Amino acid sequence: MKFRHIFTLGLALAFSLSVAAQSVTPQSDAQKSFDKLKTLAGSWEGHVTTVPPHADMEGKAVRATLRVTSMGNAIVHEMTGDGRPDDPITMLYLDGDRLLLTHYCDAGNRPRMTGTSSSDGKTVEFAFLDVAGSTQYGHMDHAVFTAIDANHHTEDWTYIEPGDKPVHAHIDLQRSK
Repeated sequence: MKFRHIFTLGLALAFSLSVAAQSVTPQSDAQKSFDKLKTLAGSWEGHVTTVPPHADMEGKAVRATLRVTSMGNAIVHEMTGDGRPDDPITMLYLDGDRLLLTHYCDAGNRPRMTGTSSSDGKTVEFAFLDVAGSTQYGHMDHAVFTAIDANHHTEDWTYIEPGDKPVHAHIDLQRSK
């Protein structure tokens, strides 16, 4: 009986030390950024402005949905716009100590970007890493998510058209659900 008590006490101590070691380990910047993006889960509505202006997008209503999936290991971002047939999907996830974004583009390619957080933690900026698939019709090159408050965030997306012409889209979004 005494051995059993010592064994149980030893297991409890080992578990406690394991938990304590995990709680002392500081979160990586990538993990902090990913956790911040998770707070954007929900449905959003807003309007887009473009530079240079694109008549097929300028001022149009946009709906975005962000959903945490895969037991908290990924975020699915889906966006649709009035009068546009496209419905791109973007996945955000951690890869070791990097925050990655893969954009499944209607242009038929899949650019990847790496994320970094601003010093105040409100903005996560994604820079181009590489692209799979043809860039014949252009590709997404840059993305920025800025959390204003619990019910308001902005997204900035830069698309590179053929001929290396950038188009910047700014989307001001309000939580709808």
